[in-house]
Amino acid sequence: MQRWQPTASIEAIKARAQMYRLIRDFFSDRAVIEVDTPLVADCSVTDPHIDSLQLAQGNYLQTSPEYAIKRLLAAGVPDCFEITKAFRAEEQGRRHHTEFTLLEWYRIGFDLWDLMDEMADLIEQLLGCHHFEHKSYRTCFEEVLGFNPHTISDEQLIFEAKQLVDIEMRGASRDDWLHLLMSHAIEPELGQQAPVFVFDYPPSQAALARINRDESGEQVAARFELYYRGLELANGYHELADAAVQKQRFHQDNAERIKAGGQAMPVDYAFLDALESGLPDCSGVALGLDRVLMLALNTDRIDDVITFR
Repeated sequence: MQRWQPTASIEAIKARAQMYRLIRDFFSDRAVIEVDTPLVADCSVTDPHIDSLQLAQGNYLQTSPEYAIKRLLAAGVPDCFEITKAFRAEEQGRRHHTEFTLLEWYRIGFDLWDLMDEMADLIEQLLGCHHFEHKSYRTCFEEVLGFNPHTISDEQLIFEAKQLVDIEMRGASRDDWLHLLMSHAIEPELGQQAPVFVFDYPPSQAALARINRDESGEQVAARFELYYRGLELANGYHELADAAVQKQRFHQDNAERIKAGGQAMPVDYAFLDALESGLPDCSGVALGLDRVLMLALNTDRIDDVITFR
């Protein structure tokens, strides 16, 4: 193939166009409006596990439209969605690309279970799936690794991780070890027969989600992720609306970044001001559309579904 040609086939390009039409029709039928937010902003996420791309003038390419859409919700915009490009400074590979396409939507008055139901309806239309499973984060670890990730000691967690992965991670946090086990031991097995929603993550992994208690009384993040055939497709939250708690989390994120030898990210005070003004009770989710298209076309290479690498 000559260098000027697209990496995606004509079939894949047409399939993407059809996917966008289905998504827009899906939300139109539910009176969810489409919005448009900037790709470039003065701030980006503080999450220590996400690296943003910074432009020469100091601005950042956005890793998702989350902050901007929540500002719209706080300003009185109703239920809304956006299909947009997003960017992350991560290593490119078979399933990852620096630039990718997200569908993100927010539903006022929805809890996490309402949003999971709606996402199942959408995935059924996009991928033809008729059955979905639900598993707690704790259940995933207990079934595959035999321990409760919420109560295991740090020392035992590290020991268990090193039995599976020969790696040294000096200065790694508890969540770093949990992420390692999740990605190496659990994710590849998730959703092989049907899409599975994983919910009730550790509260330290809440990011922008509320904290609830599970059936056993343990604190958990009101968050879910959707997996299908070993691919992580989506990340959803019952959104945190407390500006003071969110500000504290941002500063904790930056402290972790510095501890790991990185740089602190500028805090988005416009977003915090929006929360302070009053974010309606809502849940929101980001869905990776490139990966959905990979599944629809039965390919494990992201290059096969994006026009140009």
